[in-house]
This record gives sequence, structure tokens and C-alpha cells, in this order.
Amino acid sequence: MNGCAQTIQEVFKQLNSSEHGLTETEVQERLHKFGLNKLETQKKVSAVTIFLKQFQNFLVIILILAGFVSLGISFLPNQEESFIDAILIFLIIFANAIFGFMQDYKAEKSIEALKKLSMPRTWVIRNGLEKQISIEYLVPGDIVLLKEGDKIPADLRLLESVNLTLDESSLTGESLPVEKEIKELEENTVLAERKNMAYMSTACVRGKGKGIVIETGMKTELGKIAAELLKIHEKQTLFDLEIEHLAQKIGFGVLLVILIVALTEIFLHQSDFLTVFLISVSLAVAAIPEGLPAVVTLSLALGVNKMSKQNALMRRLSTVESLGSINVICTDKTGTLTENSMTVVQIFANQQVIQVTGSGLSVEGKFSQNVSEMSLLLKAGVLCNDAHRIREDGTYSFAGDPTEIAVLIPAYKAQLDIVQVRTEFKRIGEIAFSSNRKCMTTIHQNEKQIIVFSKGAPEIVLNKCNYFWMNGQKMELTSEKRTKFLEQNNLLAQQALRVLGFAFKENPESLTEKGVESDLIFLGLMGMMDPPRAGVKQAIADCRTAGIRVIMITGDNALTGKAVGHELGFSGSVIQGSDLDGLSQEEVCKLVEDASIFARTSPEHKVKILLALKQNGHSVAMTGDGVNDAPALKNSDVGISMGIRGTDVAKETSDMILLDDNFVTIRNAIEQGRGIFENIRKFVAYLLGANSAEVMVVFFGSLLGLGLPLTAIQLLWINLLTDGVPALALGLDPVPRDVMKQKPRKKEEKIINQRMVYFILTLGISATVILLYLFSLYNPAENLVKAQTVVFTGFVVFELIKVFLVRNFYSTKQFSNKWLFLAVGFSLILQVLVLFSPLKEFFKLPTLTVADLSIIGLAGLVFAVLVLGFIKLEKRILK
Repeated sequence: MNGCAQTIQEVFKQLNSSEHGLTETEVQERLHKFGLNKLETQKKVSAVTIFLKQFQNFLVIILILAGFVSLGISFLPNQEESFIDAILIFLIIFANAIFGFMQDYKAEKSIEALKKLSMPRTWVIRNGLEKQISIEYLVPGDIVLLKEGDKIPADLRLLESVNLTLDESSLTGESLPVEKEIKELEENTVLAERKNMAYMSTACVRGKGKGIVIETGMKTELGKIAAELLKIHEKQTLFDLEIEHLAQKIGFGVLLVILIVALTEIFLHQSDFLTVFLISVSLAVAAIPEGLPAVVTLSLALGVNKMSKQNALMRRLSTVESLGSINVICTDKTGTLTENSMTVVQIFANQQVIQVTGSGLSVEGKFSQNVSEMSLLLKAGVLCNDAHRIREDGTYSFAGDPTEIAVLIPAYKAQLDIVQVRTEFKRIGEIAFSSNRKCMTTIHQNEKQIIVFSKGAPEIVLNKCNYFWMNGQKMELTSEKRTKFLEQNNLLAQQALRVLGFAFKENPESLTEKGVESDLIFLGLMGMMDPPRAGVKQAIADCRTAGIRVIMITGDNALTGKAVGHELGFSGSVIQGSDLDGLSQEEVCKLVEDASIFARTSPEHKVKILLALKQNGHSVAMTGDGVNDAPALKNSDVGISMGIRGTDVAKETSDMILLDDNFVTIRNAIEQGRGIFENIRKFVAYLLGANSAEVMVVFFGSLLGLGLPLTAIQLLWINLLTDGVPALALGLDPVPRDVMKQKPRKKEEKIINQRMVYFILTLGISATVILLYLFSLYNPAENLVKAQTVVFTGFVVFELIKVFLVRNFYSTKQFSNKWLFLAVGFSLILQVLVLFSPLKEFFKLPTLTVADLSIIGLAGLVFAVLVLGFIKLEKRILK
């Protein structure tokens, strides 16, 4: 029902309720009819489902088939070795699955940890009595009591409002609290202007009130948004799709090669089916980079862990890489670019403008003039104020209205004894602030006198003044002076400051409203703003250097948006949300390419801007904190929610959560994402370069009738030894220093580009030619095992050399990653153990002589020189 257009009596009648509330019988009936007051969410993915998901990769499926083929062959006579092959294959598959599961499960648990652990409670009137209940048991017709600090538990039509002021930013995007009233409104009043309504998830920041529940659960305004989100399917990142396509391409390539080799063996070499099966298994093991899933997962997981230490929590590992391709960031102003805390930055007192340093809730700051010149104004800010400082768990914070907190803090910066001031001037009366009066007056008494302090809109306060305070004396307020003070107010307002005026009076004739609010003495002005966060301006500049556009989208007015934008380096005109209304999508697409600040925007405007940018081919990151931002977060390439002030709905919808709500964290995350993408490219080139050589050696060895250069167990060892630890170490390469000076990669650009294909073929062909020559050199027809051992060891040496060739190809400093040298050393030691310890019996290897090892070393040197020559030629051609 639309309660805003109905009188209170009409609402009572429609809901069959009264100011005495419902009876328990009525409550039970309505609970049965309407259900619990809670939102539906997408079903949680079970741990079993997350684990089974690890086996859905196409490459993993082929490996599983290869494992079962090996297991089947092991039951044939004299094929016991195949059982070991099968066990090793299944162990690799299982290890990868466990690792992937741990990372995905940990990410989901991190999100759950951010949610509230208990169901909130609220006070209601039932059977004429006040009682506290869990909010999930609220039903339409319940009477709810509201006070400062409460979160609105359902959609309410207000019945009473005593200075009731709500923060509705999570639902409407309006940054300033809204004072509520109870009179009926027009039928078509927009949501943000329904002053007689209170909506689920908004918060009471001042005053008290009473309301009747008109909607609960999924029927609330919040529930409608939640219902829309349930219709939106979970998006796949470009990286997810690319890895999936890469796996499919490798998988189909493996099957094609196996088919060609099988046909060649059957029809050209008349091989038996057992030999064909053995070669097929060897090819499957050789072609599939078993380490790829683990290395990709680990590289992303390391990035996620590093980013979590930098206050960025990733909901999915693949989002880390997606951040690296972002070329537009649409960011909120309040709390992300700014402190989300009103701060007094200028004071006009004693006819001087005084600058105030410090920001947010910090009580550290300095004044540009002597504090004594404005001491009475600071006392007015303390006494005509309901905000107060509190201490919780050993730390200090403030409670109260955000504007009043801002007015109180300068007194702390001036080191006034707040407790002493409030004790000395005891409050004995108050005329509360209201939207009609636009001012607040408090009456105080000390041992000597009664003194009145008033604060509010400067023009209202000045209208109540006939005097002003100058150098400790009361002066007559002439029309000329009044005009000058109003001009000063306008100057502050033009800087997008919210301005309050202050006045006082000693010993009023009476304590009536007229008596205390007439013939006041004007004290001065305080101008406050939500200041930019430290480091944000530089972070925005870094993003622009990196080819990333930053667009500010705010619910605040154009003047405020422009002022904050100017301070942060934004240029150009400000587009208001109303300017987008009535424009076609094509016109919006043109508009978003030039604008950098959008003001007075609604959630619908946000989605419109996002869709236009995506239609123009941009990769867009979108920030948001309210439930109204959820559709935009879910439809963006990377949705970023706020960890401090963000709603649970926004967090669940997003891909990334800023634990500190800071734009600087976004910059850091993008930098990390780009570095991870570079590392992924390196180890993909390394792994595919290695596996292409293995496939070509097995393929051409079989095709040319030389025999099988490597057994399945040797191939598994090569992949485990060289593709495992060194590839993982490549994933630990530090982020290049110039990564934020490069332009974002294009949306359609793949991990494997033309340049990488050239490099992979160079590695594969060079290694194949040299290793097949070594194989033939050792006469495999007469001494197959020795020839296989030489190729086996040669492969290990070549793979370890490839690590450094890959880094050379991508212009990475060779000594920037100590873990890589440890990995290479570790792999060499393991290979030596296999060759010269009792382990060689397990692999059935003969002993290699010094001459054999020298030939292998020389072959490695030739391989390195050959590939370096190709790299040098390629770089020269690119220039």
C-alpha cells in the first residue's frame, strides 16, 4: 500500500489496527498470511558443490580419463608401472581440487564474516503494552517505536515525529539526513521526498517517533530491490571465460594429436593397441599443463591475500585479474573520495576568516588565528549541541547528529575542557531544531547568570540578532554589517560549505521562545564540508596516468560535487541526473564520454550511466554502498561495495569489498590486478612452451618411427618438477614499477596474444629439434632406456632455462625474485636425487656419465642462445 497519500486514520482502517497495536492472535494470523519479515537471498553454495566444481574444467576431465586408461592398462601383464602413472595423475588432480576448494571456500566465509551475527530487535506496542521483539516477527499493522540510533525494521507510515531525522542514503542516495513529518502527501510523491514514511534499512540519527508497519519482507522497498537481484544471474568474468576457452582449445588439440598419432601408429607402424594406448596416455599427460590450474589459483590467491592486507576483500579470485583491464571507474563521492564525516574547515569570528586544519573525527588540528578571538563561538558550539564523545573498547568516537559532531570537534582542537564547560553552564531549557524554524536554541545557567545560545541557518539566526560580538564587546548590528555577514555566508556557501550561524544572549527577560530568541548577539559562522580523503587526489592522478577515466557520481548537489571535484583534479562541467531524463540511450552514450562529474543522481541514473559506458566498449568498475546501488554493482564488470558503511545487500552483490571505504584501495587493487595479469602471462607462456615441446617430442618421435622419447611417468615428473615449483615462483614476481604508467589492455585482448604464440612456438620448436637430435644420437633402437634418460634429463634442464628466457622475453629483471632462484635450485636437487639416488630404480633409469651430463649441458646452452636470438630478433622487429 502507498501509505504516504493517506491520513493516519485511513491507514489504521485499511490495516485494521489502532494506536494500541495488534493483539497476539492478530499477530499470529498475519504471520501466517504474510510470513516472516526477512529478505530472500540466493541459496548458499554448499562446501560439497564448491569442491565438485573444481572437477568441471575440461583439462581436468581429460586428465581423469587418462588416469582411468592408465589404471585399466595396469591390469594387463607386465604393465604394473601404469598403476603408478594412474595414482600420480589422480594425486595431481586431487591436490589441485583441494587447493582450489580452499581458496573459494575461504572467500565465501570472509563475506559471511562481514554480516551481522544476530537478528536485530525493535520495540512495538501490542495489546496496548510496549514490548521488544525480533524484527523478523513484525507484521503489517504493528506499531513500532523509534529512537535515535535505531535501524528502521520495516516500511512504516509515521504516526508521530519529534525531531525525527533519518539517514536514507542507503536507499535513496541522499547524503544529508531527512527530517520527518506526519501529514499526508501527494499520491505520486517520489520515494526520496516521502517525509511521512520510514523505510527498511534506513537509520534514525536524531529525535524519536512512532510508525505503523505497512509492508514487511519482500514487499518492502528494500525487498523489491532484493527481488530484482535474484533475477540477475551470476556473471562470469572475462578471465573465467578465457581460462575456460583456453582449456577447451588445449583439450581439443590434445584429442586431435592423440587421434593423429593413434592412426599413424596403427596404419604406418602396425603397432598393437596397447602401444597406442600407452602413447595416447603419454601425449595426454605431456600436452596438459597439470600445474596451470594450481598456478593460476595460487597466483590469484596470493594477490587476494596481499590485497586483503591493503583493505580490499575479493569475493572471487578471478576478479583480481579483471581489475587489471578496467579503463573506467565510476565512484561515489561521499566516503570513498571523501571522509564521510562533516568537518569544520573555516570559521568566521571577530570579523576574520579562520582556517581550521584536520579532518574527519580527529581532534587534532590547528587554527590560523588565535583561539581566544573565537572562544565564545566555540563554547556556543559545545553548549548548543547534543553530540558527545564516547569511549568504547579503549578508543574514542562521537555519538550524535553528524553536523553537531562537526561543530563540537573544533572545541577539542582548541583544547577546551568540554566537560567543565557543560558542567559550568548547566542546560535548563531548549527550543528544538525543526525544518520550519531552521534553528536550535538552548538555555543555560551558571552561578552568575542565565545565558542563551542559538545556532542554525545563518540568515535565520541573523534575523533574530540586533547586535554582534567584536573584541569581547557587544556592538550594534547595522544594516551594513548585516549585509556584510550575509555576503560572508554566501562566500562560504559558494565553496560548497554547509554554513551554520551562531548567536547568544545574556539574562533574557523571559524564557519563552520570543524572549530567548530576540535581540540576540551574532557570534559568527562555521563552514563545514566532507573533505577529500588523504591520498585520494594522487590516487586519481595515478589512475589517469594508467589510462583509467575516473567519474564521480554523487547524490549531492552540483555545487558540492563541483567543489570537491575541483579539489581532486576533476575538470569540465557537472551533469545533473535530471539532465539524463528524457535522453535516448544513444544520446546518453555520447554524453558519458565527456562528463566526469554527475550530481543529484538516482540509482536509475547510475545504471543508465553504466550501461552507456559498457555500450561504448569500456570495462567499468562501479562503487556503491546502498541497497539502491545493487543493480549497478551486479551489472558492472567489477562491482565494488563499501565494508564500513555498505549494506549487506551491496556487499553480497559486489565482486570486491573496500574494508576502509577508500578510493586509494581501488588504485592499489588495480595495480595488483595488472601485476597479476603480467605474471599469469609469464607462467602461461612458460607452461605452454614446456608442454608444446613435450607434445612435439612425443608426436614427432612416434611419427618418425624413433620410438617413445619419454614415458608417461617421466612426463609427469617433468611437469611436477618444472611446471610446479618454478611456475609457482614466476607467479611471485613483484608488480612492475611502471605498471600504472601503461594503458589498460583492451577488453578483447586475450592472455595468449600473437606475440606469446610466437614465443611458445620458438620455445617448443627449438627444444624439440635439439632433444630429438639427442634422442637419435643415443640410438634408441638399441638403447631406448638410456636415450629416454638423456631426453628426460635434458627436458628438466631446458625447462629450468626457460624460466629465465620467459623473464627476458617480458623484460623482467632477473634478480628481482629470490623465490625463483630457490625454486630452480630445489628442482635441480630433486632431479639429481632421481638420477643418482635409489629413486632411479623407481624410474628405472641407468646411470648417466659425466660425458652424458656435459652433452646435456651443451645442448641447454645451444637452446638458450637460439631462443635469445629469436627474442632479440622479435624485439627488433617490434621497434
